[in-house]
Amino acid sequence: MRAAHSPASDQIPDFCHGIQYFADTLPGLDTLAAQPVLGEGVPAISDPNDPRAVYQTLLAADALRYLTLQVTGAKSSGHPGGVASSAEAYAAMVMLGHTHIVTEVGHHAPGFYSAMFLDTSLEEMGIKTVADMRARFREMHGLLGHLSGAIPGLLAPAGPLGQGQHFALAGAYLHRDKLFPVTIGDGGLGEPYIMSAFQHFNTAYPEITNFLPILIWNGYSQEHHSMCSTWDNERMLDYWHAHGFRHVYLINAKDFDDANQPGEYVDSTKFSWQRRLEFVGFLLRAAKVAADYAMNGEMTALIVKQLKGAGVHALGAKSHNLYAHHTLDSEDVKSALERRALPPQAWRVVRENFRHAGGGPAVKTVVTEFELPLPPLGKLPLHETPPGRENKVPTTAFGEIVAAVGKKDPKFIVTNADGNEASGMANINKALIIRHPTQDDLYFQGPTGQVYEPLNEDACAGLAVGISLFGGRALWCSYESFAINGLPIWQTVTQAMAELRRKTPAAVALFTAGALEQGRNGWTHQRPEIEAYFAAMMRNGNVYPLFPVDANMIQVCYEWALNQYNKGIIITASKSPLPVRTSLAEGRRAVEEGAIVLQETKGRHMVVFGVTGDMVLLPVFEAARRLAEQGIGSRIVAIVNPRRLYRPTDVAWDTVAQPDGVFMSRERFDELFHGDVLLGVSGGPGAMLEPLLLRSAAMMRDVYCWKRGETAASPDQLFDFNRLNGEAMAKRAMELLG
Repeated sequence: MRAAHSPASDQIPDFCHGIQYFADTLPGLDTLAAQPVLGEGVPAISDPNDPRAVYQTLLAADALRYLTLQVTGAKSSGHPGGVASSAEAYAAMVMLGHTHIVTEVGHHAPGFYSAMFLDTSLEEMGIKTVADMRARFREMHGLLGHLSGAIPGLLAPAGPLGQGQHFALAGAYLHRDKLFPVTIGDGGLGEPYIMSAFQHFNTAYPEITNFLPILIWNGYSQEHHSMCSTWDNERMLDYWHAHGFRHVYLINAKDFDDANQPGEYVDSTKFSWQRRLEFVGFLLRAAKVAADYAMNGEMTALIVKQLKGAGVHALGAKSHNLYAHHTLDSEDVKSALERRALPPQAWRVVRENFRHAGGGPAVKTVVTEFELPLPPLGKLPLHETPPGRENKVPTTAFGEIVAAVGKKDPKFIVTNADGNEASGMANINKALIIRHPTQDDLYFQGPTGQVYEPLNEDACAGLAVGISLFGGRALWCSYESFAINGLPIWQTVTQAMAELRRKTPAAVALFTAGALEQGRNGWTHQRPEIEAYFAAMMRNGNVYPLFPVDANMIQVCYEWALNQYNKGIIITASKSPLPVRTSLAEGRRAVEEGAIVLQETKGRHMVVFGVTGDMVLLPVFEAARRLAEQGIGSRIVAIVNPRRLYRPTDVAWDTVAQPDGVFMSRERFDELFHGDVLLGVSGGPGAMLEPLLLRSAAMMRDVYCWKRGETAASPDQLFDFNRLNGEAMAKRAMELLG
């Protein structure tokens, strides 16, 4: 056991102020840690068999454990247990110079913050000492409880489980010369998306393998044993091999245990010092081989099997998080800190190694700290159909622009789980080709395509938004009814974009084939409620749902989106031929301003229709016709960019990166929406009409929106079923007029 003490202040490095306990010495410290193995011009260890490298990797693991518990204990809050069992793996990656590390485990945040502290990245936000880190952990404008890409040196956020692999894959796709390790918890492994995402990516891009999943197999999830805790080692290896991993290395702490610990999962910090070094040395060598394979075209995984909570205040699920009774003075936390205490010399060595690993502090070296140069798109080939001339399919017009973007940007990808052709966008597939190992011209597929089509919305959304977050261009296309499975990762990334310290292209999504077009498929394909998700997100400050009304306007919506940064932009449009109602110039004004008048009819009263959507305009125009027959005037206003209709105080626009403070003026709002009666109309939920209803002064008003799905032979039948038809709207307007 280490003797904990408080050395003279002149022996303590300045950055260590705030550390409560130090050890007198450690076995071999004077010889194996007299000087750091990394330094100027030495960004990685060259020989994982070097005893000094092994020894200093172990010091780094214990430094991560100590800081994690010191910082979480200072707030009696946070999650030390999971990251404790990953400490050796993380340390090994750093010592090997692979610092582009992401995770799917948001609860590993304090460990990642500790790494960024050790390499000095956190100094960018004024955190220079352990005392600073303790003070700002889990505080506003500090180190939030789960990872954020806004923290200097960290590549990506982590919150909901099952998302981290998307960031590793996106990084590998955009930067073929870097390794992107991603730590995965065995609790998170229960998410069905993780392994299927790896497998589909490898099928589509077999040449891109510069990502390295590191499974932290510690036997527990958040509050109980993990669901794979009963698997034997062979089954776990088979599981990874079955998903396309050619090389899988399992490092089992149990094989090195000389403390006679019971069970399949053990705590390596309880081994003798020599056996701890053997465990770390074996892991370091395996990590080196795994990283080399991954960087040379062979999909590889690393599994570290070690008991959750290794080296901290508790073991198993009980180590997962701290509660109010876990303080720096409580015996369990205090004794754990004393056990993990390091001498000042060890802290100096770890700091220098982390500071030089990978070529310098992460905040100065990782790819997400810089804007990615992108090829210019130039003038896009927008095609203008004269209004009123003929009906056009909006999504097909959109597809032509998407194809042009892909031709100009070879790393641009389009993702779609249910097929572009089914959404009226076969032109995308024809131009950019579906990425598939089987060449088949009939289906526009081949091994070099730019259209990524896993039958998994999480994988579609994940890779697309991951590429956007990491600085590239991408587009997620989805049937509106299926998109819900991809929304958690889309939300995570758009929230992260709101916090970034750099510009990155907007995360753009296109949702097609809305409920009104899916009648005969029945309610299983009718999910317009998804728009309520985005209606809530609009108040974030960087989320923009767009509702183009026709084939001209959808083109300028995408043109606008391609020139936006740090935003989440959702374009919702139909795949059916619809009337062309606006010119390109009118569309551009509508997107920028928020709304546009499509038709105004004079009469003895004025009924205003504020409408989101394109197909739903059909019954609105019918309602206007019926009112005109009664001598009642009407104005049909398409709400194209509802975010613009909010008042500035409704939206957290001034708190986000790349703030956009453009809102419709009071005068313009009144000009568009003032009348005797206001009817808000949406083919989706009423929530999207909130900015209209908040600002309107109309005493007589109502909302017409989607209620529920049903099997129907035509859109008209669904309009009737939801009382969204022209007759119902005209009748209600007359009632409100008295």
